[in-house]
Parts: sequence; structure tokens; C-alpha cells
Amino acid sequence: MKKTEILTAGLIGGLLTGLALTGGCTTTTEEGGTSIWIMLIFVVVLFGLMYFVMIRPQMKRQKEHQRLLEELKRGDRVITAGGIHGVIESISEDSVVIKVESGATMRVVKGSVTLKQEK
Repeated sequence: MKKTEILTAGLIGGLLTGLALTGGCTTTTEEGGTSIWIMLIFVVVLFGLMYFVMIRPQMKRQKEHQRLLEELKRGDRVITAGGIHGVIESISEDSVVIKVESGATMRVVKGSVTLKQEK
């Protein structure tokens, strides 16, 4: 994790802890019942934080990976999810044939290509 992600997670954890501790301190209405507004606000804030901390960055990474896969072409140097370095020999709709350093070729799933190396 990056330093900023750790700091953000710590800050959000502190905020959630503070909200959880003060969430039990509800106001009472004239009829003597507790107000649900504080609990409702807590749930909305919790979902908002989860969206901006977890869901939105994951969607951004998925879009970047999809763009990488669409831009692959023959001759690109790539690294797979398994750590295999190679040069693309051919591309089909769902797989890629990679030539590794020893000269052997391997067919891997197109989605397993994680990085494209600059020449």
C-alpha cells in the first residue's frame, strides 16, 4: 500500500470509530422514542466512504487494465500475472501467445497480462 492510502485508511478508521461511539448518543423525541436520523446519517456516511475508498479506485484500475488489453499488439513486451516476461507473438480474442527468453512460446489468457514494458 502507498503511504497516502495508509494515511487515508487510518483517518477513515478514526472517523468511523468516532461516529460509532457517538452513534449511541441519540436524541429523544417528545414522545420519548429515539431519533433515527443520527443512525441514518451514519449509514449514509459509511456507504459514501466505502465508495470513495474502495469501489471508485477499483473501477479505475479495471478501466486501465481493460485499456491495456485493448492496446496490446504483436511485438509488445509484457508481464503476466504469474510473473512471466515475454514478447507477444499473436493475439486472439481471449488468449495471447507469448515468446519467452528461451524461445519457447506459451498461450496465456489475455486477462492475465498485467503490465506492458516500455522498450
